Amino acid sequence: MKSTKTIIKRQSDTYSTTLRLTLTALFTALTCVATMIIRIPSPTDGYINLGDCMVLISAWQLGPLYGGIAAATGSMLADVLSGYLYYAPATFFIKLLMAVIAYYIYKISINRSTITKRIFSFCSALSAELIMVIGYFVFSAVFLGTGLGAAAGIPANLIQGITSIIISVLLKEFFSPAKI
Repeated sequence: MKSTKTIIKRQSDTYSTTLRLTLTALFTALTCVATMIIRIPSPTDGYINLGDCMVLISAWQLGPLYGGIAAATGSMLADVLSGYLYYAPATFFIKLLMAVIAYYIYKISINRSTITKRIFSFCSALSAELIMVIGYFVFSAVFLGTGLGAAAGIPANLIQGITSIIISVLLKEFFSPAKI
């Protein structure tokens, strides 16, 4: 006969796994919707959106693995559903890297003062958005073959990045990290 401790532990593991998967799916959907709902077309064949806010919040809330999966999958789905299929693979890897970097920079502040946490939230968001700007520049220049013409997309990506930094750092104040 199994001990009570084993059964409780297994139920707890199942609950924890279910919670992780549910939150990952929820943040995937929120990232996709945030990317698709407010889109401002860019003259350089892309669009400015608020999806990066959810990329950052996913990372801060769910950690590098589950937050990264939610950020990358939600953003990639938005590209696929919006007709930007050729951007989908790059989007997946760029958003995954953004989430992982954002989490690990923010993690440094976990047991620190509120001011320190805010500073690290800003620094992690800034780092992630710089990855986005550089990542899409490299993708456009190398893989889409636009060469230095890809630099034309940098201003739109910077606007998206700055907007996402401001909104996500402000929104973060309303969330407490998910305990998963």
